[in-house]
Amino acid sequence: MINIFEVNETNKMIEQENLDVRTITMGISLLDCIDSDLDEVNRKVYEKIVTKARNLVSVGQEIEMEYGIPIVNKRISVTPIALVGGAACKSPEDFVTLAKTLDSAAKEVGVNFIGGYSALVSKGMTPAEENLIRSIPQALSCTDRVCSSVNVGSTKTGINMDAVKLMGEMILETAEATKESDSLGCAKLVVFCNAPDDNPFMAGAFHGVTEADNIINVGVSGPGVVKKALESVRGKDFETLCETIKKTAFKVTRVGQLVAQEASRRLNVPFGIIDLSLAPTPAVGDSVAEILEEIGLEYAGAPGTTAALALLNDQVKKGGVMASSAVGGLSGAFIPVSEDQGMINAVEAGALTLEKLEAMTCVCSVGLDMIAVPGDTSASTLAGIIADEAALGMVNQKTTAVRIIPVIGKGVGEMVEFGGLLGYAPIMPVNPYSCEAFVARGGRIPAPIHSFKN
Repeated sequence: MINIFEVNETNKMIEQENLDVRTITMGISLLDCIDSDLDEVNRKVYEKIVTKARNLVSVGQEIEMEYGIPIVNKRISVTPIALVGGAACKSPEDFVTLAKTLDSAAKEVGVNFIGGYSALVSKGMTPAEENLIRSIPQALSCTDRVCSSVNVGSTKTGINMDAVKLMGEMILETAEATKESDSLGCAKLVVFCNAPDDNPFMAGAFHGVTEADNIINVGVSGPGVVKKALESVRGKDFETLCETIKKTAFKVTRVGQLVAQEASRRLNVPFGIIDLSLAPTPAVGDSVAEILEEIGLEYAGAPGTTAALALLNDQVKKGGVMASSAVGGLSGAFIPVSEDQGMINAVEAGALTLEKLEAMTCVCSVGLDMIAVPGDTSASTLAGIIADEAALGMVNQKTTAVRIIPVIGKGVGEMVEFGGLLGYAPIMPVNPYSCEAFVARGGRIPAPIHSFKN
């Protein structure tokens, strides 16, 4: 039974501490849409998405109204389009027609993003997958709601350096193709190592081939709630600190579980997972960096930051796992620069660098996220950054990713405004020394020795 104290506590979290359900994401399998005729593929894809997700937004709004829980986004993830379009798409331009179809379907049902314009190439690329990757700049520049992701490595297979090199080039081309909007296309493009099949968060969501035909995944978020809870134990020992984070994560996740169950029941779609990630927003008091400061750091990036983040991530998972029937996705703490006011402040103060962010990704959920860099950064440097991040994921058996934005026409110290949840960011300096000869070698970095487990 839920008592009145718990009801009042939850209301306070929502009204004063920025608690929200960040997204309800409906996963839709498009494997039954595969056809050798491109027009047929586009017709089938549009019809299936619109049919399955027609009530997603309205049901989300009903739950918001009835329970008073903000559900910020309603989204869709689909089977990686490189697989769906492989039989019909013979060129990058063919794949762009599918991107436009996804965009039209997303607008028809009213979701804010649709993810799955994706290719999984951790060991090698088929011609179709290479065509999809080469289509990304055009696809993201001519659509509004499509998100793209490419998985270039895994612990089991190693890192596909041909794909890494190509992604460095595609990120730069995407930046150029969307330079009129401060290279915003790159904010909808993620490069992964060990990408999960059930991630509800954009831009990296896709519906894995091992998933059911239709599924509901929910991402919760409550950095402000955790920050407020930690204020009450300021100066206390680590045991007290950890217990407080665990208990708070449990409460936050219970809200997500309630929303997931209701959405699943009303849409008659199976519940998949709750993603436990602490996802910040540009709103004041909704920051992961401010949690780190409350733990005892002057700024995110100060000595001790990686240890504090590791502690936070672990306790969020320990508390959240007990509150849900199934957890998955990324689950932990996001550290995007542009979407977190505390991170932005730390960069502006000189406390947080690209190298420190890379170290922090060893223990957090995602990786280098929403980082703006100078527009003249070379494709090989971008590829080197991707390779470094993929290596962390491969060796540590965890998901890592890069969402980096070379802002054409802007340099270090300038500010770039993305708007909405994407926020704004100072452009960060990048190591000036070249890795071109390294990236140009081609081939694959082999899997680490501990990958050989069966």
